[in-house]
Amino acid sequence: MEYKTIAVLGSTGSVGTQALDVVESFPERLKVSVLTAGSNADLLIKQALQFQPRAVVIVDDSQYLCVKEALAGHPIAVSSGEAALEEVVQYEDIDIVLNAIVGSAGLRSTVRAIQSGKDIALANKETLVVAGELVMGLARKHQVRMLPVDSEHSAIFQCLTGEEANPIEKIYLTASGGPFRGKDLDFLSSVTKQQALKHPNWSMGAKITIDSASLMNKGLEVIEAKWLFDLDVSQVDVIVHPQSIIHSLVQFRDGSMKAQMGLPDMKLPIQYALTYPYRWENTFERFDFANFASLTFEPADTKTFRNLAIAYEALRQGGNSACVMNAANEIVVDAFLKEKVSFLGMSEVIEKTLERVQHVATPTLEDYLYADQESRRIAQELI
Repeated sequence: MEYKTIAVLGSTGSVGTQALDVVESFPERLKVSVLTAGSNADLLIKQALQFQPRAVVIVDDSQYLCVKEALAGHPIAVSSGEAALEEVVQYEDIDIVLNAIVGSAGLRSTVRAIQSGKDIALANKETLVVAGELVMGLARKHQVRMLPVDSEHSAIFQCLTGEEANPIEKIYLTASGGPFRGKDLDFLSSVTKQQALKHPNWSMGAKITIDSASLMNKGLEVIEAKWLFDLDVSQVDVIVHPQSIIHSLVQFRDGSMKAQMGLPDMKLPIQYALTYPYRWENTFERFDFANFASLTFEPADTKTFRNLAIAYEALRQGGNSACVMNAANEIVVDAFLKEKVSFLGMSEVIEKTLERVQHVATPTLEDYLYADQESRRIAQELI
């Protein structure tokens, strides 16, 4: 097959760097056209020198001259600011846009890429959490593919291949349970960021690791799954699977189930999204049944880990509720990492923000963006 040309948004983050590792493994099949970063200029420069993209964007304007000077003499266009993200995803030579930007900042560029007819490899789950109905409607209108990069949604996507004629009865998103699985409220009331950042199975960025510890990440994934696979909230369930070998399951109306399995390595779902519908040979470590005497499962504890319950309720409320929840969560996670709010206090701020922001039943893109900013302001005040 011919090579694919890729734009990697958020190339200096955890998913972005692993995506470039995948690209590096297939130099004759995958080519980088665009790299973008928030503020990590040093790593962006290093990546640009290695992959020689057509363009790079550093969102932090104060880093622009640093990047520009470092890449002088190379045929690489350099720009800065959020508006530049929307411009570069429209390049005609781009086949697929990998959105690995952390948080709701990835929404506008995803919308612009879809409107430009680009397939989307989506690692930025917040895009669908914030504006799932709008984004998926645009994807259908412009006939682009939304290829999930999250391991759980990639698993569901893979299980559904060849099952187009068979309706889903239910999907089960698996959760490791994070570092605090089985702990009670007394324990959680005094946990530190150092404890919360020690995920038992996955190597991820700080924000998603904290979300995993609080089960908010699973809540975000429930909302993303609803929109990706056109499901009712009652069709999405969460089951705790500490070994993280079964990445998710689909149950069909005849009662049969399909699961996708593998070692916990983000490079596999990244590769599948970039190479779909093909499975290219790679050198990733293989699963060995001899190393896993048992695979266990248990229900998620939504009473202790309130964030998962909050996410379900936001999904039921619809409108801009999930957008409000996500914005407040981004604020409280940042505050927790700066030791300005407690672990359990994060949920309290999110709930109070949802109470104070006006609910909009059928929001436009501008309504979503306003709700996002208003929620951040209110959450900051509450902290």
